[in-house]
Amino acid sequence: MKQLTTEERSLGERIDQASMLAQTERWSAINSGTRHLAGLAMQAQELADAFSVLPGEIELRHPAPVTAMNAEGHEEELEHGRHLILRVRPDAPRRLLLTGHMDTVYPVDHPFQQGVWLDEDTLNAPGAADMKGGLSVILAALRAFEASDAAGAVGYDVMINSDEETGSLSSSSLIAELARGKHAALTYEPSTLPDGTLAHARGGSGNFSVVITGQSAHAGRNPQDGRNAIVAAAALAVALKDLQHDGLSVNPAKIEGGSANNVVPDHAILRFNIRPKSEQAAQEFNQSFHALLRDIAETHEVGTRVHGGISRPPKPVDAKAQRLFDLVCDTSEALGRKIGWKPTGGVCDGNNIAACGVPVVDTMGVRGGNIHSPEEYLIASSLSERAMLSAVVLHRLAKGVAL
Repeated sequence: MKQLTTEERSLGERIDQASMLAQTERWSAINSGTRHLAGLAMQAQELADAFSVLPGEIELRHPAPVTAMNAEGHEEELEHGRHLILRVRPDAPRRLLLTGHMDTVYPVDHPFQQGVWLDEDTLNAPGAADMKGGLSVILAALRAFEASDAAGAVGYDVMINSDEETGSLSSSSLIAELARGKHAALTYEPSTLPDGTLAHARGGSGNFSVVITGQSAHAGRNPQDGRNAIVAAAALAVALKDLQHDGLSVNPAKIEGGSANNVVPDHAILRFNIRPKSEQAAQEFNQSFHALLRDIAETHEVGTRVHGGISRPPKPVDAKAQRLFDLVCDTSEALGRKIGWKPTGGVCDGNNIAACGVPVVDTMGVRGGNIHSPEEYLIASSLSERAMLSAVVLHRLAKGVAL
């Protein structure tokens, strides 16, 4: 464990816990559910104003087009909010990437809209942990880092997207663009456990919709002339579930379609999610899936059409990424909190960054828990704690720590 230098210790003098907490409470009170465009616009402007204290240029980038399959089997465009980008010292030979998201899982009509203190160090508020608190950590860490002599040695991009909670479909190309050529990346999802444990290797994730087209007929007079799309969808769902193994989970989630009880249904949509633990598992699934589609189409005499795919590639941890994990954990221990890591089945933008060949630690945000629920909470004291951790990690990367 490398002990803190005097310069590293001085970084903490520039981190203000009270202002970080006030900022997090204010941002948590803004409903920025992924589909609430007005709330996202308000949050984006707040972030642009807050991050303007840092050097560099701020841009609010329009989202890339995204479509979804509706219940009738037609693609329709989904609207998303703009994504914030801050570029600092773009010509520096060594550059870093810091990412976060401004959206939450709570729509504007969700009952969980206000924060409440559970005790003097525990704030129950929408997005407080995931990840309004993490955004405060990014800003505070960078402000402290920028005041150090080491800052000029590196450049960095900050990307805060508006659609992470729904898979970053409108920002995945932006993530790839910004990750290109980066030395390392830090992403500010909350820690895996309240003690600060980091997420290590992650599986991937993909969402699919399969439109099945059959032939309608009268269920009593001429059922033999019909081709039942619901039955075909059900057969496909069972067959997909049978593909599951230790390296792949498959979750058939919903079948839509059908009509009156006396009509053979000619339309159905099967929606499902997969979680491959490795790229090999993802490739094997793809081959098996398309073989199943051919079999279902032939056996049930129906047509099939697929929308979606794997949007979060599996995130293994290679030697370079492991050195970044070691740097973060050693730094945390030097600051007085020993932390470790564990693999997780959850996914985030860290998956996309790692797929670009960039080492990333993607749980640099606050300590807390029960995210994606009305019981979500933030351990308030972890705001300054995790800001200090990031500031020192950035300082050590700027000083040339090898990865």
